[in-house]
Amino acid sequence: MHPLLRYTLDLFESLGHTPPANTAAPKPPTRAPRRAGTPDTPKAIRPKVKAPEAIGSSAISQSALAHPLIRDVGFTHPQATRSLRLQGVQVAFSLVRARRRSIGMRIGPDGLSVRAPRWTSLPEIDQVLQARADWIVRKLHESRERHTHLEQTRIDWRDAAVFPYLGGLLRLRLDPAHGFSAVGAALADVQGEQHGPLLRELRIALPLDASPAQIRDATQAWLMRQAKALFEERLNHFAPQLQVRWTRLSLSNADKRWGSATSDGSIRLNWRLMHFELPVIDYVVAHELSHLRVMNHSPRFWQTVGSVMPDYSQQREKLKDPTAPLW
Repeated sequence: MHPLLRYTLDLFESLGHTPPANTAAPKPPTRAPRRAGTPDTPKAIRPKVKAPEAIGSSAISQSALAHPLIRDVGFTHPQATRSLRLQGVQVAFSLVRARRRSIGMRIGPDGLSVRAPRWTSLPEIDQVLQARADWIVRKLHESRERHTHLEQTRIDWRDAAVFPYLGGLLRLRLDPAHGFSAVGAALADVQGEQHGPLLRELRIALPLDASPAQIRDATQAWLMRQAKALFEERLNHFAPQLQVRWTRLSLSNADKRWGSATSDGSIRLNWRLMHFELPVIDYVVAHELSHLRVMNHSPRFWQTVGSVMPDYSQQREKLKDPTAPLW
């Protein structure tokens, strides 16, 4: 179906009626003649206000999202083009027409996004969403709670900031009168702290009035150097046991992917793994090296991982915990 025709149909459906057939337009009713000397009685002018219930299933524009009735919806996607009430919760979602055979939906940090075939009508889309309303609302709540929790872990880049490091805690200290080497930072254990021996301190060669961006960049540079050295050590530890040979290591900054491997022996590992304890890092390293033998996730692959890490399933579960803070 032509996109312009589909857009026209969507517009009519959102207004609650279908386009008229090829019929002649009705003639306006003939007004009865007014009696001489009788003035016209003015009618009260009532504003046309759409009831809140009417917003339950209608197309909306970006400017309409600023309306109070839209602003109070339970979940609103930043690119929302349509709103629907699901399980008593108003959900404004992104609807995109695409070349596909079925209606697909995805729930991410921004909310609900729906992709539908060009020929699918709006009532059909609404019907599919209503059928999955329980799942949609539950996942939206889970996504919101997860995002709220992650925001609480965001690092406040300042002197004395603390974040997870190799299963313990690392505290930042700005030291303008440093005597470090060219790397500009030094790691030391902190004695006599109530946190115990797990607390370590990273002293950074920056002035006390350094900006949050400067502190973050200096910390990230140091952390990436530590990650590269540790990852190479763990790769060399597991590669002989798996009888594979890795050729190149690169660091990744992906949000949701901890590692990857290619058949030529190239390994990519996320430097944010340094927030986890060593057994978790070892699992990711063994996982990617195992792909050099089995380039899929078949039972044979997991047997290969288990040959060097019998408790790999436990370590894999720890990756799902929000240990890695937001930067």
